[in-house]
Order: sequence, then C-alpha cells, then structure tokens
Amino acid sequence: METDIPIPEQDQFSPTPKHIFILSGQSNMAGRGGVSKHHHWDGVVPPDCQPHPSIIRLSAKLNWEPAREPLHCDIDSRKVCGVGPGMSFANAVREQLGSECVGLVPCAVGGTAIKEWARGQYLYESMVKRSKESVKIKGEIKALLWYQGESDTSSHHDAEAYKGNMERLIHNVREDLGLPSLPVIQVAIASGDGRYMEKVREAQLGINLPNVVCVDAKGLALKEDHLHLTTEAQVKLGHMLADAFLTHIFAPSQSSLA
Repeated sequence: METDIPIPEQDQFSPTPKHIFILSGQSNMAGRGGVSKHHHWDGVVPPDCQPHPSIIRLSAKLNWEPAREPLHCDIDSRKVCGVGPGMSFANAVREQLGSECVGLVPCAVGGTAIKEWARGQYLYESMVKRSKESVKIKGEIKALLWYQGESDTSSHHDAEAYKGNMERLIHNVREDLGLPSLPVIQVAIASGDGRYMEKVREAQLGINLPNVVCVDAKGLALKEDHLHLTTEAQVKLGHMLADAFLTHIFAPSQSSLA
C-alpha cells in the first residue's frame, strides 16, 4: 500500500552521506517491480521501500537528493523503472547504522552484458566516475551491490567467460577506486535463457575472492515475463542483501574495532 511520507525539499536539503553503497548491474538491480507488460509502473511503494530523511541518492547530475522509488529513474532512463532492492536494503541497514546518513549511488542499466561493464566501456567508466563523486564531500564506500548476468545466459561463450569477466571487474573497480578490499555483494541470477543460466549461476556462486559475498535470488518470485522480480521479491532481496552486508561485512568490521 502506498503512503506519502514527507521528505525535505531540494532547496532545504543538506545531509551528507556517511555510508555509501554502489548499486550496479542490469534491470533487476535497476528495478522492474510493479512495471506492467505495457511499460507502466503502478506507483506502489511498499512500507520497506519508503523514503527516509537519512537515505539519499546521487542523481544522474551528480547531486545528492532524497532517495525514493524508482531509484534508477534517471540512470536507466531508456526503460520504465519500478521497485528494485535498493530502498529496502537501505532501510534495513539504516536501522543498524544509527542516525548516520546512507548514500545510494545507482548505476544499473537494463539489458547489459558484463562485457559492457569492462574497464574503458561507458557503463564501467560512468560507475567509477559516480562512485568517486560520491565521496568528494565525505563518507566512505561500504560496498558494491551487483546484480547482473541474465544477458550473459544466451551463448555458451558468454556464460563460459562470465567468471573471469566478473573477477576482472571486481579487481578493476577496487583498483580504480583505490579500495583494494572493497566489499562486493553479488546476486546469483534467478532468470535468463534456460540454456546457460545455470552456467552463469555456477560462475557467480563459485567466485572465491576476499570480501566477495554471493546472495542467491533463485526461488524469488518472478513477474509474468519470467525475467524480472516482482515488487515483493525485490523487497525480500533488499533484506537478503542487507543481511549479507550486516553479517559478513559490517559485524566483522565492528568486532575488529572492539
């Protein structure tokens, strides 16, 4: 059920992010929850995805602004965006991070294969540029959340190359951001071309690098297109991503400070 929660007007808006998360990949990260087959978003924002004064997003014009669904509307702008996992993730981690501001950096673009995220390609360079911009004022990038791979399930070559390409992406983004231990939480896909979907999933689940965690979307509800997660599934995925961050990344970092 959609409810209206007041958020600050832009001209009154001044929070700076303390905990920054990069959201990247393709359409299921950008969000298609609530988008009909006629390419219309129903506008329904679940309670877990509601805006909050301590959650902000970096716009396409590189300005911090209140975060609200659809998070990727000006990033994945050639498609109709709906609910993704970002807001439910942010609300879940916010409750554990206290009153400190959470900054989201949406970068996902629907229908993109991993080769389009290679260093030197527009999407990769845009993600790096936006990530660097996000820490110019203050704050720290806490993790890259990555949900992509459906577009790599159509050919044997792409599926075979996926693991190496993903490992290279992780290495490159860590190097280019100067964050050699940047946590990466990737999502193992739940949909795609049946011929090679399991091959891509196998690659995602098989990546064994430090500070890389995999959350499995298999079993989450899909829309009638059999490709995109429903709104409810996106809410659940956001909580799964939050649990992974809080358990594998945040909690260990806190205990190391104790």
